[in-house]
Amino acid sequence: MTAARKDLFDLPDGVIYLDGNSLGPLPKAVKERVMQTLQQEWGHELIRAWNTKNWMDQPRRLGDKIARIIGATPGSVMVGDTLSIQVFQALSAALDMVPERRIVVSDTENFPSDLYIADGLIRLKGKDYTLRLAPPDRLNDAIDDSVAAVLLTHVDYRSGARHEMDRVTRIAHEAGAPMIWDLAHSAGAIPVDVISSSCDFAVGCTYKYLNAGPGAPAFIYIRPDLIPSVKPALTGWLGHAAPFEFDRSYRPADGIGRMRIGTPPVLQMAALDAALALWDDLDLSELWSASQALSQRFISHVEQHCPDLQLVSPRDPDARGSHVSFAFEHGYAAMQALIDKGVIGDFRAPNIMRFGFAPLYLDTADIDHSVKILREVLDRRLWDHSRYLARRPVT
Repeated sequence: MTAARKDLFDLPDGVIYLDGNSLGPLPKAVKERVMQTLQQEWGHELIRAWNTKNWMDQPRRLGDKIARIIGATPGSVMVGDTLSIQVFQALSAALDMVPERRIVVSDTENFPSDLYIADGLIRLKGKDYTLRLAPPDRLNDAIDDSVAAVLLTHVDYRSGARHEMDRVTRIAHEAGAPMIWDLAHSAGAIPVDVISSSCDFAVGCTYKYLNAGPGAPAFIYIRPDLIPSVKPALTGWLGHAAPFEFDRSYRPADGIGRMRIGTPPVLQMAALDAALALWDDLDLSELWSASQALSQRFISHVEQHCPDLQLVSPRDPDARGSHVSFAFEHGYAAMQALIDKGVIGDFRAPNIMRFGFAPLYLDTADIDHSVKILREVLDRRLWDHSRYLARRPVT
């Protein structure tokens, strides 16, 4: 099932791509679709395309496609803006649900950007709001009846460790706190069921495992029963009930459309639309099983042939996402040397080498060859060269 899709991606010859957890590769269909949008839609239709090509409906329509991937119902997911903005929107709405409380809980390993957004929002709110951080294994102790909202990333961006979504959501709700999940490293990688978890909000990006390209728009999910009462903090004109009446006063749209803010990025939306077509007939549980098999094979081979690397991801595949991380003192330089050899992963400070496993374009031969090259880089100390030791802006 999955290996047959490898030819649907435009991957350079001689490259094994183990970094889809950071930026997914280019699906071939995206190029054709974006050119169609440029030439036939924008080029020929000009401004008429908002109506004739239904550009205005892209955020809702693509939201429904993502809904299937994260276990949501149609009409509960909206696409647009960046992940940081969606985190802000979700957290702000959550805080409005329990205005008498003042504490936001997250974990110490959460992606820094989410924590920056949370810190910035609570400073705007004032009124003694605070951000309470706890180690991932101590969250139970941090969530009590003083908590206004819980904000967590489902899969840790460095180690790949995965929170138990249903269990943590239940703990938050038992304490009377809304639950927000960041699915940046989950959507398109592992099975997610936001309805089953009963979480209040979820957000995520589309440029990793969903392969929509750099800068691709993010999404936000709201539990359907909450949508009518949510009041967006950023009340953009396209979230208005009737944006082209140009009212002076804001009236939110009836459904998930109230979470729209500004003009949708049409070209990026077109890329996302074409990328999501790959998921139309995918069995997500089968994809996850294939990912687990690849990552387990990689871990086994690395530990056998590269003893200098230390596994920092959970060993149990059900306790992690779809990427695996190893610690190495010279991790940055080793990764640069590995990339030069045609095996692309990435590095996260202070010493983490990350490898992503997306079965849509990876197979066992790729895994075996990548470990062979990694072993060569380490055994021959190919990383110990000045061109690999100097840090670039993006790691």
